Amino acid sequence: MKTLPNRNEIDDKYKWNLEDIYENIDIWEEDFKKVREYISKVVTFKGILKESPNKLLECLKTSNQLMSLCDKLFVYARMKKDENNSDPIYQGLADRASTLCTESYASISFILPEIVSLPEDTLNKFIESNTELKVYIHFFNEVLRQKEHVLSEREEELLALSSEISGSAREIFTMFNNADLKFPFIKDENGEDVELTKGRYIKFLESKDRRVRKDAYHALYSTYSKYNNSFGTMLSGNIKSAKFYATASKYNSSLEASLDADNISTKVYDNLIETVNGNLHLLHRYLNLRRRALKLDKLSMYDLYTPIVEESKKSIPYEEALKLVENGLKPLGDEYIGFLNEGFTKGWIDVYENQGKTSGAYSWGAYETHPYVLLNYQGTVNDVFTLAHEMGHALHTFYTNRTQPYVYSEYKIFVAEVASTVNESLLIRYMLDNAENKMEKAYLLNHYLEQFRGTVFRQVMFAEFEKIIHAKYQNGEALTAENLSKIYLELNKKYFEAEVLVDDAISIEWARIPHFYTSFYVYKYATGFSSATAISNMILSEGKPAVDRYIEFLKSGGSNYPLELLKSAGVDLSTPKPVQDALDLFGKTVEQLEKLI
Repeated sequence: MKTLPNRNEIDDKYKWNLEDIYENIDIWEEDFKKVREYISKVVTFKGILKESPNKLLECLKTSNQLMSLCDKLFVYARMKKDENNSDPIYQGLADRASTLCTESYASISFILPEIVSLPEDTLNKFIESNTELKVYIHFFNEVLRQKEHVLSEREEELLALSSEISGSAREIFTMFNNADLKFPFIKDENGEDVELTKGRYIKFLESKDRRVRKDAYHALYSTYSKYNNSFGTMLSGNIKSAKFYATASKYNSSLEASLDADNISTKVYDNLIETVNGNLHLLHRYLNLRRRALKLDKLSMYDLYTPIVEESKKSIPYEEALKLVENGLKPLGDEYIGFLNEGFTKGWIDVYENQGKTSGAYSWGAYETHPYVLLNYQGTVNDVFTLAHEMGHALHTFYTNRTQPYVYSEYKIFVAEVASTVNESLLIRYMLDNAENKMEKAYLLNHYLEQFRGTVFRQVMFAEFEKIIHAKYQNGEALTAENLSKIYLELNKKYFEAEVLVDDAISIEWARIPHFYTSFYVYKYATGFSSATAISNMILSEGKPAVDRYIEFLKSGGSNYPLELLKSAGVDLSTPKPVQDALDLFGKTVEQLEKLI
């Protein structure tokens, strides 16, 4: 039987080097004490920011130093925990870091109310008299834009203090989903017993053996169904938390509160759902092609991920994946490729799955160090694109942190998915251009369609699910596991039933989606994909001018509003056009694939 290796059984060259953040826990403990000192210092500015521009500047500097160091502590502790969620040492460190960050946010909670209370002409005079304050102009503008949602000093402090409690649902989900939840063994294509894991699940669904796909599908969802009430309570708790903060900050809804953080109108969200709903016929056309290619009378939900064209290679070694990504991203220029290779060779990436390791993939890091990437690499084409995707995030962070001060180092999530998906778009173009034969090209077209289905259609279905369940709670309706599953099943029927047998097992899928614990996040995958499609087209057609615009976009971080940053890169998401253009490309790609198979 094949079980996951322990972490110490994996070669160090495939592990990230977190010692670049802290060489050991003793140094981490020293910085932990420094944060306490910064907290003591920053609170001395309470009530005196209006006295002079110098005091305002010094307070902002101290606040940035405090939060940057707190980020560093938390990132290290949490990523060490992600290596093995069952390790009690790093469970403890992560909990302590989380608590310290909550205290830190509480200690600076007076800053926004005091800035808001300053007359605008006074603030302008402060900026004129102290040139160092000019770097904070966008920050000040953002504070003033959200002025009506900034509460009193004491209220802001209480909200900050409550943040750790409000994250409990997400923390419980993460721990239960990654450390405690165990799946059964199933028989693989060779009849060998293999432990089902979240990392192996998609690989099983890509199997040519329909029995393996079906067994993996039902084994996964029957396991989640056993704990449906627990998962329902977790997700409901997160929805309640989002509603609490939205109401406390004087927003009409959780959706409005979430989007306002990016200065995005709810109309952008609604337009996205409406545009995709209006083009579901394109999805159905692709699914019909999938059914015919698989020679099935009817597709089942477990038939949606297996390639409908034979792969040229069964497994792609990690080293080969690195080379493919490098070649695919060469249109971004020598400098970008140099930084990319630094990431590949300098301990940025944690590659393989091990016992207790957090599932999925992400890019993360602290302002003072290089970014990191967590993978659970299995050797599929999807994994190659995941590598490109996460390195897109990492290089976005790398460029931003090299260019922007800490106050603008955290770019908005709305633009975060653009950089990752530009990489994927360029990689698929490269692989299509270098396809060795018609069937390889057909396979890649199928992969692109799957990428599109997962990033646009699937994420918009998730976004629609979030909109419905948050609205139901807003209207006083109960959010039981049964109700959540009923809503989720109906959405799957709307999106898939025209061509797929939508069985009841899929109704519990909502229980395994971690993004639902970051409310109204997933729609940004779809807008990001649409933006990336436009930007990658410009890079390949215009060359250097488009690359230069794009690199400036990467360097901009959070120094402007997301829609404005995208406009400077050549994309206007205030209209449905980029989304419709992307959907039109999906339709054309379906036509191409129909001709090949």
